[in-house]
Amino acid sequence: MLDPTIEREIAELGQRYGSPLRRPITLDDRLFDPLGKSDRYGEVCMVLRRRSGLLLTARKTYYPPDAYRLLTGGIHHGEPILEALLRETEEETGLHVEVRRFLAAITYYVPPHPEAQSGPISFHTFAFLLDEVGGTLGCVDPDERVADFREVAVAELPRLAQRLEQLRPQFDPEINGRWSDWGRFRAAIHHAVHEALTQSS
Repeated sequence: MLDPTIEREIAELGQRYGSPLRRPITLDDRLFDPLGKSDRYGEVCMVLRRRSGLLLTARKTYYPPDAYRLLTGGIHHGEPILEALLRETEEETGLHVEVRRFLAAITYYVPPHPEAQSGPISFHTFAFLLDEVGGTLGCVDPDERVADFREVAVAELPRLAQRLEQLRPQFDPEINGRWSDWGRFRAAIHHAVHEALTQSS
């Protein structure tokens, strides 16, 4: 369901940074942000390894308590994946990085609701391992509403995913949906990144 131009870009990035794990995931037929946003077809996931060897996670101001996750940022229509990765890393962390590996590419399928006027939609997450090489940690874009950062070991990623999977089914206008649906969606990339990193160790 990806445009052939994007598939070629994924293939080129795979040759340059290693072939990613590719996973199809079917979600419930309820939309929430970012799935419902029309300004993007997918997102990059920044698996940012700090000089300590730990991975950077963040929590936004409106998230449930302790809902830390790997950082992501939208890919605009027509924007190259690598450009989006570096742009979002700068905006959300202020750090300078080097791209090390293409870890995972997940396609999420959302079937059409019986009463919906539109057909099924798809959304994509592309995760890359980045190494910090300079800069000072701090969110540059205030619209990101980052509350704070937390560093975690690779081995902690399944625990973060579990926490996200256990969020309550409470509707929140901040995400235009239910936290439980959002949490299951967000957990998937943590499982895939953990698998990719532990397979290579």
